[in-house]
Amino acid sequence: MIKTTDMILEELQSYANPKTKLSRMVKQGKYFQIARGLYETDKNVPGHLLAGSIYGPSYISFEYALGFYGMIPEAVYTITSATFEKRKKKKYETAFGTFTYRDVPSAAFPLNIRLIQEGSYFYRIAEPEKALCDQLYTMPPAKNIKLLAELLFDDLRIEETELLKLEIEKIVFLSDRYHSTNIKKLISMIRKMR
Repeated sequence: MIKTTDMILEELQSYANPKTKLSRMVKQGKYFQIARGLYETDKNVPGHLLAGSIYGPSYISFEYALGFYGMIPEAVYTITSATFEKRKKKKYETAFGTFTYRDVPSAAFPLNIRLIQEGSYFYRIAEPEKALCDQLYTMPPAKNIKLLAELLFDDLRIEETELLKLEIEKIVFLSDRYHSTNIKKLISMIRKMR
């Protein structure tokens, strides 16, 4: 369970020095620091369940979401999340993994996100179409569809069959919110492949 420093200190108020007691509890392995002011009670909790609490508002996206949906063959160990209007990329190295956060356009941020529950934890993750749009938005523009195909199939190693499973209507809907030539080329490319 995720707890803030304030929550824990409130629970420990009967002690003479709650902050010292918290420090001892961390050393004893009763609490595990996630980030400044944030603790977890279970050292084995998967990192993706904590991503939204570390820095937000945010949702899991980019390479991690593409791996989550099986669109790329490699396992992705850094948990990548989208934010908006933060203006700089953030990175957190924790006992639960590496977390990175980067901006997407404000107009695109709240769209096409799933809320998933695992046990008592909830997390937000981009739908496959949105995760791909987020990824392409952060990459340099491909000059043509052939170069975009190389970017998708060689660099990102997305499976062609997985790409064709995407709902093009969702990508078209999202494309106006990104103003990205990569996403516009993606729409043309998928239409030609079908």
